[in-house]
Amino acid sequence: MYYQKLAIWQRSFELSVAMYQYAEQIKDYGFRNQITRSALSVPSNISEGMERQSEQEKHRFLSIAKASLGEFKTQLMIGERSGLLNREFAKAKIKEAEEIARMIAAMMRTLSK
Repeated sequence: MYYQKLAIWQRSFELSVAMYQYAEQIKDYGFRNQITRSALSVPSNISEGMERQSEQEKHRFLSIAKASLGEFKTQLMIGERSGLLNREFAKAKIKEAEEIARMIAAMMRTLSK
Protein backbone atom coordinates (compact mmCIF):
# COMPACT_ATOMS: atom_id res chain seq x y z
CA MET A 1 0.00 0.00 0.00
CA TYR A 2 2.74 2.45 -0.92
CA TYR A 3 0.15 4.73 -2.53
CA GLN A 4 -0.68 5.99 0.98
CA LYS A 5 2.75 7.62 1.06
CA LEU A 6 2.07 9.59 -2.12
CA ALA A 7 1.29 13.28 -1.58
CA ILE A 8 -1.37 13.16 -4.30
CA TRP A 9 -3.19 10.36 -2.50
CA GLN A 10 -2.85 12.00 0.93
CA ARG A 11 -4.12 15.37 -0.27
CA SER A 12 -6.99 13.90 -2.28
CA PHE A 13 -7.91 11.68 0.68
CA GLU A 14 -8.09 14.74 2.97
CA LEU A 15 -10.10 16.63 0.35
CA SER A 16 -12.58 13.78 0.17
CA VAL A 17 -12.88 13.55 3.97
CA ALA A 18 -13.45 17.32 4.21
CA MET A 19 -16.19 17.12 1.59
CA TYR A 20 -17.91 14.25 3.38
CA GLN A 21 -17.82 16.15 6.67
CA TYR A 22 -19.18 19.31 5.07
CA ALA A 23 -21.81 17.39 3.10
CA GLU A 24 -23.84 16.73 6.23
CA GLN A 25 -24.98 20.37 5.94
CA ILE A 26 -26.20 20.06 2.34
CA LYS A 27 -29.96 19.66 2.23
CA ASP A 28 -30.23 18.75 -1.46
CA TYR A 29 -29.72 14.96 -1.43
CA GLY A 30 -29.02 14.63 -5.16
CA PHE A 31 -26.34 17.30 -5.10
CA ARG A 32 -24.84 15.97 -1.86
CA ASN A 33 -24.67 12.46 -3.29
CA GLN A 34 -23.06 13.58 -6.56
CA ILE A 35 -20.42 15.85 -5.04
CA THR A 36 -19.35 13.30 -2.44
CA ARG A 37 -19.14 10.60 -5.11
CA SER A 38 -16.86 12.70 -7.30
CA ALA A 39 -14.68 13.61 -4.29
CA LEU A 40 -14.45 9.96 -3.26
CA SER A 41 -13.48 8.94 -6.79
CA VAL A 42 -10.18 10.83 -6.71
CA PRO A 43 -8.21 9.00 -3.98
CA SER A 44 -9.98 5.76 -4.90
CA ASN A 45 -8.72 5.88 -8.48
CA ILE A 46 -5.24 6.95 -7.41
CA SER A 47 -4.98 3.97 -5.07
CA GLU A 48 -6.43 1.56 -7.61
CA GLY A 49 -4.05 2.78 -10.29
CA MET A 50 -0.99 2.55 -8.09
CA GLU A 51 -1.88 -1.06 -7.28
CA ARG A 52 -1.84 -1.94 -11.00
CA GLN A 53 1.23 -3.55 -12.54
CA SER A 54 1.74 -1.67 -15.79
CA GLU A 55 2.62 1.98 -16.19
CA GLN A 56 -0.16 2.23 -18.79
CA GLU A 57 -2.77 1.10 -16.25
CA LYS A 58 -1.38 3.45 -13.61
CA HIS A 59 -1.62 6.30 -16.13
CA ARG A 60 -5.21 5.39 -17.03
CA PHE A 61 -6.40 5.47 -13.42
CA LEU A 62 -4.58 8.73 -12.75
CA SER A 63 -6.38 10.13 -15.78
CA ILE A 64 -9.71 9.04 -14.30
CA ALA A 65 -8.78 10.64 -10.95
CA LYS A 66 -7.88 13.90 -12.72
CA ALA A 67 -11.18 13.85 -14.61
CA SER A 68 -13.03 13.30 -11.32
CA LEU A 69 -11.30 16.41 -9.96
CA GLY A 70 -12.67 18.37 -12.91
CA GLU A 71 -16.15 17.08 -12.14
CA PHE A 72 -15.68 17.90 -8.45
CA LYS A 73 -14.52 21.45 -9.22
CA THR A 74 -17.55 22.04 -11.44
CA GLN A 75 -19.86 20.81 -8.70
CA LEU A 76 -18.15 23.08 -6.17
CA MET A 77 -18.73 26.05 -8.50
CA ILE A 78 -22.37 25.12 -9.02
CA GLY A 79 -22.88 24.55 -5.30
CA GLU A 80 -21.32 27.88 -4.41
CA ARG A 81 -23.27 29.79 -7.08
CA SER A 82 -26.58 28.19 -6.11
CA GLY A 83 -26.07 28.78 -2.40
CA LEU A 84 -25.69 25.11 -1.45
CA LEU A 85 -22.06 25.59 -0.41
CA ASN A 86 -20.35 28.25 1.66
CA ARG A 87 -18.30 30.54 -0.60
CA GLU A 88 -15.07 30.24 1.42
CA PHE A 89 -15.34 26.46 1.62
CA ALA A 90 -15.96 26.14 -2.12
CA LYS A 91 -13.12 28.49 -3.09
CA ALA A 92 -10.64 26.71 -0.79
CA LYS A 93 -11.60 23.29 -2.13
CA ILE A 94 -11.42 24.48 -5.76
CA LYS A 95 -7.89 25.75 -5.11
CA GLU A 96 -6.90 22.46 -3.47
CA ALA A 97 -8.43 20.47 -6.35
CA GLU A 98 -6.46 22.53 -8.88
CA GLU A 99 -3.22 21.90 -6.99
CA ILE A 100 -3.91 18.16 -6.81
CA ALA A 101 -4.75 18.11 -10.53
CA ARG A 102 -1.35 19.67 -11.31
CA MET A 103 0.35 17.06 -9.13
CA ILE A 104 -1.50 14.24 -10.90
CA ALA A 105 -0.56 15.68 -14.30
CA ALA A 106 3.11 15.75 -13.25
CA MET A 107 2.95 12.13 -12.11
CA MET A 108 1.30 11.16 -15.40
CA ARG A 109 4.13 12.83 -17.33
CA THR A 110 6.67 10.92 -15.22
CA LEU A 111 4.93 7.61 -15.95
CA SER A 112 4.88 8.38 -19.68
CA LYS A 113 8.67 8.73 -19.89
